[in-house]
Order: sequence, then structure tokens, then C-alpha cells
Amino acid sequence: MTATGHAIIGTLIAAKFGDPTLAVPLAFGSHIVADALPHWDEGVNPKKSKQKIAFDAVIDVIAGFIISYLIVFMLFPGTNLFYVFILILVSQSLDWITAPYYLFGVKPFKIFYKFQKLFDNPQDKPWGIINQVVILVILIALAKLF
Repeated sequence: MTATGHAIIGTLIAAKFGDPTLAVPLAFGSHIVADALPHWDEGVNPKKSKQKIAFDAVIDVIAGFIISYLIVFMLFPGTNLFYVFILILVSQSLDWITAPYYLFGVKPFKIFYKFQKLFDNPQDKPWGIINQVVILVILIALAKLF
């Protein structure tokens, strides 16, 4: 899933679960569940250079924070913004710790990359994007309703 997708899920967890002892493990676990669903992300196209993937990932992270904070301001205005920030980072954390190996070949991080590949279920465009958007819209609607 994109960093934006993970950020939105982390935001929803922050909005619905005020207890960090519950929210932090949920945010971390949500990464595994989200990546197990068919999804698109920057690394799906093997023809892209590592530099292009890194650039796209930075844009994705920025977009994720912007969209997440818009969701908070519009739908969950009472949510602590620092708490949202922390849960976004936790929900994205598996991608953060695989990046040094994936982008730069830093060997000590290979174990995290291999772990993440155990449940990663990438799907190319357009269906990988469509699946992701549908899942996120459903999660936002459920979080708002309940």
C-alpha cells in the first residue's frame, strides 16, 4: 500500500482509539493487513530507477500527511494532531525500515525487507490503485459512522 494509504489508516486509528497502548499495536498491525490486500505502490514497476522510486515515495509521504490532516480537520476535529503524526509514522514504519535496503542496499535492513515481502501483495495499475481507494473510502466511512 502507498504511504498515503498507510497514513490514512493510521489517522483513522488515532481518531478512533485514544489509548496509545491499543492504538500503536493496531497501527503497526494495520500495515501488515493493508499490504496483504492487493494494492499498488511506488515499487510495483521494476523498470523505474531507485532514484525515481525514492522521489515518488517522498511525494507519496507528503501527500499522505496532507490528506490525513485534511481528514482530521474535516471529519475528526477533536483528534490530537501530534497523536495523529505518531500513529501515521507507526502505520508506515515497516516501509521506513525497509527503505535503506530497498533503495540503497544497506544489508542490515534486508531482514526487514524479507519480512515485509512475506505478506506484501502488490498489484499493478489500474486495479491496484482502485482496490486501495475503495478500501480507504470504506474505512473512512466506517470510522465516521462508528
